[in-house]
Amino acid sequence: MIDTKTYGEFKTSWCPGCGNHDVLVAVKDALADQGILPHQFVMVSGIGQAAKIVHYLKCNGFNGLHGRALSPAQAIKLASPEMTVLVESGDGCTYGEGGNHFLAAIRRNVNITLIVHDNQIYGLTKGQSSPTTMTGHKTKNNPLGVFDQPFNPVAVAVAMRASFVARTFSGFHEHAVQTIVQAMRHPGFALVDMHSPCISFNKVNTFAWYKARCKEASHDPKDWAAAMTVAQTFGEEIPIGVLFREERPSKDTMLPQCADGALYSKAVDMAAVKRCMLAYA
Repeated sequence: MIDTKTYGEFKTSWCPGCGNHDVLVAVKDALADQGILPHQFVMVSGIGQAAKIVHYLKCNGFNGLHGRALSPAQAIKLASPEMTVLVESGDGCTYGEGGNHFLAAIRRNVNITLIVHDNQIYGLTKGQSSPTTMTGHKTKNNPLGVFDQPFNPVAVAVAMRASFVARTFSGFHEHAVQTIVQAMRHPGFALVDMHSPCISFNKVNTFAWYKARCKEASHDPKDWAAAMTVAQTFGEEIPIGVLFREERPSKDTMLPQCADGALYSKAVDMAAVKRCMLAYA
């Protein structure tokens, strides 16, 4: 097992006690557990407190635009299939500004792992409601309470038959590490929705709140109907673990099989590459 110091030790700008610290440690442990060296993986992020993680890891990194982390991540994997590609950002960046890219990534099924720091609030911009903020929660931009129904990312992902859907809690370290490891080993698009409390701007969904509600799911994750029922459960009990898993070809493995034989990652003939892309778009 690799020493996690291999991935660097950096001073962060996160608040003391922020759940993002736990997510960073879990990611390092998941990488070390699999023996993945810094030069063997790419960390891609968007914009936000969670997205700063790319600055706190010794690795190949790409800090993209708000909501657009998934697009360059998929391009990196298609161009360099030998690389392990991780994507990290918050619930606002991923499910708000990046909502359309989230849906497209599920459909394409490129072999990347998406870890979302879901604290149910916008942290970098100081406490506005996010797509996953609960109804009734009073925030700076919703002083009377949020009227909107919260977005349920795992239910949407399961409904679209994303090939791997999981939820975990940053406060359960071993669970978080093993969930990330399973996601990374899955051959296709993998979503890990990780609840990671914002201690500064979300006084509702705290560490204690999640700890009391997060319970390991007991259904068969290969049973789509059962997974849909479990994925829609969020309240007094929050099911965690692998919620849905389905084996299907990932786009990065399909492209090299293009009829004219062009290998996407090594192709010199870009016209042939474009034909491959159009064939599997």
